[in-house]
Formats: sequence, structure tokens, C-alpha cells
Amino acid sequence: MSPTSPTTSPAPAAVFGHGSVTFLGAGPGDPGLLTLRAVEALAGADVLIAEPEVLEVVRCHARAGVSTPELTVVDEASTAAGVPVLRDATNLVMEAARGGKRVVRAVTGDPGLDGNAGQEMLACASEGIPFEVVPGVATAVGVPAYAGVPLRDAQGTDVRFVDARTADDRCWTEVGASDGTVVVSTTLDAVAAAAGELVAAGRKPDTPLTVTIGGTTTRQRTWTATLGTIAQVFKQGKVLPSPEGHRPVIAVVGERSAPAQRDQLAWFESKPLFGWRVLVPRTKEQAASLSDQLRSYGAVPHEVPTIAVEPPRTPQQMERAVKGLVTGRYEWIAFTSVNAVKAVREKFEEYGLDARAFAGIKVAAVGEQTAAALVDFGVKPDLVPSGEQSAAGLLEDWPPYDPVFDPIDRVFLPRADIATETLVAGLIELGWEVDDVTAYRTVRASPPPADTREAIKGGGFDAVLFTSSSTVRNLVGIAGKPHNVTVIACIGPATAKTAEEHGLRVDVLSPEPSVHKLAEALADFGLRRRAAALEAGDPVTRPSERRPGARRRRTT
Repeated sequence: MSPTSPTTSPAPAAVFGHGSVTFLGAGPGDPGLLTLRAVEALAGADVLIAEPEVLEVVRCHARAGVSTPELTVVDEASTAAGVPVLRDATNLVMEAARGGKRVVRAVTGDPGLDGNAGQEMLACASEGIPFEVVPGVATAVGVPAYAGVPLRDAQGTDVRFVDARTADDRCWTEVGASDGTVVVSTTLDAVAAAAGELVAAGRKPDTPLTVTIGGTTTRQRTWTATLGTIAQVFKQGKVLPSPEGHRPVIAVVGERSAPAQRDQLAWFESKPLFGWRVLVPRTKEQAASLSDQLRSYGAVPHEVPTIAVEPPRTPQQMERAVKGLVTGRYEWIAFTSVNAVKAVREKFEEYGLDARAFAGIKVAAVGEQTAAALVDFGVKPDLVPSGEQSAAGLLEDWPPYDPVFDPIDRVFLPRADIATETLVAGLIELGWEVDDVTAYRTVRASPPPADTREAIKGGGFDAVLFTSSSTVRNLVGIAGKPHNVTVIACIGPATAKTAEEHGLRVDVLSPEPSVHKLAEALADFGLRRRAAALEAGDPVTRPSERRPGARRRRTT
């Protein structure tokens, strides 16, 4: 039996007609750092009050229709300063709880170490409103871990946490006199001042220092220096002055942040596609697993549909074929795409049928993704190509018609209106009769938003993955040609040829016609590119940083 949590209810029990409050730590920014308990609590929330930095991290786990009062106040002063003003969160929390609601109050990092959640907890306690605390990964702990900076070693080094915004002279004197690791929470434009406080308090100017901004996200950047050189490093790297000066950073002071050690331990920022914006010209539904794979390489996928799927103009042919499936008209049904599976499934549901209607019929799938869609439908395909995942690969393994063993000689082929005739001709050559039925139509999708189009043409994307010739034609048609700094990755020779015909330089070619092998090939390209920069002593940059006018970011 698996262990159970002592807090498995969505929220603490309400008393005296009040609601309840869950104070929840959302971690430093990586959505994967949310705890299981946090996800449970979010699913049961009536009201979600979250800091702006973590709202998108937690909102996706809340139920549809959850109330999300805004904490950010937009006024002229805060807009001019670049620092948002926050509403009184305590009043928002208390008002919702008094109304009998289950409130989740989400904060960055951990409720006990980050922010002022303690005051809100005291307010709940004073009115007898039940509350619970769901710890999160504290920013001062999670960010150094992602930056490759261990806070302790085998010798059990002392670790001190300092918030530079509230630290007084006594605090600086104590940490200055210590030789342990100091983790300083500050802002980018206040790092040099914090370093100066430590030196003035007794720390040696040559003490190693790391500074990390955007920690645990794909916007993370880390600089290494010493207490005495950090101001010069920022100046030489043109890090400051910057509109990002007010953004929070975590600075780690001590021997464990030494550059030589970080070179070996910086596991996150050394991912092959770290921070790359990768354009995936597929629908969100089709791109889900591919986008997850790209994220595992450190990339930021951006999905842009290039085709839309619509029902056939005349549905009667499809309706007759589906009825023929049930009455035993076919020996085989062959699926050449996920969309074909979806079209047949929708027609089944329209007639009140399910996967049992495939009983006695052999099922073929053109590749792994189509096979996975069938399995999700409850159908295990009898034939998937052992070699190339294409119509030609399917024909390689397809058995010829044998009147002795095959009582029926007919194949049902539901497909797109623009599909090629390769499979039909090959099946006829093998002796089969084919009902070639248009199950769906593919039309060019609407153009993406203006800022996406500008990023495509202006070099704002680091790479684009083309998974078919039609994605090349359609993307260029609805959004324009990708900039020449953008890395072009193609799933196969035919797609690469189409890309070249449109004036694109193909940088990456998948070794197999598989979207996952294509993503692997792009990651290998990124890894080689990174290694070449390091070997040459150059800063590691993204392709988009090479475009004219792009700001070159240096990581020392």
C-alpha cells in the first residue's frame, strides 16, 4: 500500500460558517517544482489569490471558473518605475474566507521563508479561520540548485540567508565575520551594493560570488565574479543599467560558488537548447509530446498551427464507409494520420459506437503516433511499419491479398483530401480493393498574431521544426519566411527540399522520419554549437542573439 498524506482533503475544514485558507508555496518559477499537495489544494480552490510571478504556474491546476482576484494595481507611478504595486493581500484573503470560500493563497517560493505570508496567517488565526500551510521550494534554496551552486559540502559549511532589502548593520556585520556561505536575496541593480556591505563587514574582496536572475526558468542567467569585481563584470558585460534592474536575483557568496566548480555543476543552463525559442508549426494537440521533449532540452516551444482540420464537404461517403465497417464490408482499415483516427472516432461517437466495432477487422497504422492515437481509442493496431514510418513503409509490410486466407478483399482508407495516391496504388498492386474515403479536409490555418509573425520574420525564434512539406508552405504562407539566423530543422529529405525551394537554409535533418528524432537531432545540433563556442573561448549565445540589433548577453 502506498503511503498517504495526513492532509488529503482539498482544504482544512471550515468552522463557524467561515471558509478556509491554504497558504501555498509555488516555488521559484519552474512549474515542475510544485508539490503533489499543492496540486491537490489548487484543484479544490474556490478563490485563487496568487502573486503575479506565479499566477500562470498555479492557475493551470485550478478548476475551470475559479475566481482569481488581481493582486497587481496598475497606476502611473508603478508603470513609470517598472515595479508593480500590490493590493493588500490580507484583506482579499480575509474577505473571501469570511464569505465561506476555500481560498488558496499562492506565493513565490515558500510561505515561511519568502514574502509576508506570516501576517496573513495571523489574521486568519485571530478570526478563527482555519488554514493550512503547504511548503514550497524556497527561492533561496531552489535557485542556487538550478545554478549549479551547492550551499553546503561534506564539511557542513554554515549557511546564512540574508534579504538585502531589510538587512540592518548588525546583520551585515554578522555575515561579514562568518566564513560560511551567504545567500543574498536582492535585486540586479543592488548586487554591487550588497557586495560592498559584505566587504566592509570583513569579507575578502576575492571571495567568489554567483548572481542568478530568472532562476529555475528558461530565462535564467548566472554571472560568476568576486565581491570585489562584480560591479566591473556587470559594467563590462553591459548588464547594467537595464530596465531589468528591479528584478529579483539570488547571490551566493562563498567558496562553493567558485567558477571552476560551477563549470561542472551547472546542469540546467548547460542543457543543449537552453533558452532557445523553438517554433513548432503544429496544432497544440499534435505538438503536446514534442513540446514536452523540447522543454526537457531547455527550450521554450511556441506552437503555431499551420493547418486547420475540417469535415469533408460531402459526409455521405464517410457515413457509408463507417456503416460498412459494422456490417463486415472490410478486411482491413488503414490509418495514415492522427487526424484520420480522430475523424473515424468522432463518426463512431455520432452513431453511438465504440472500439468494439473494430472486432474482426485488421487495423493498420502508418506510424507510432497514429498507433498511439488508436490505443487511446481502445484499439491495438495489427500492423505498424517495421521500417520507415510512411505510406511506402506500410506497403513494405502489408501482406498481399490471398483468397484462401482473406475472406474479404476490401480495405477502408480514411484520409485527408490532399493525401497522395501512393498507398492506394500499392494496395491495388497487392490485390486489394480500396475504398479511398475523404475523412477530413486540411485547410490553411489563420495567420498567427502580429507579434509572432514579426518574431518569425525578424529572427526572434532560435529554431523552427518542419515536420512536413505542407508545414513549410503553410508557415511561409501565413506568417512569412523565417529569418536567416533561425536554425531550420526538417523531418526528412522531401521536407528539406521544400524548405530550400522557399529560400531556407536547412541546418538539421532528422535521421529518421519521426518528430521525436527530429527534436533529438536539433538538441544534438545545439550541443555541438555550445561545445564549439566553449572550445573557442566565446560566450554561449542563442542563434537569435546573432540578428542585427539583438543584444548580446555575456555569461562570465
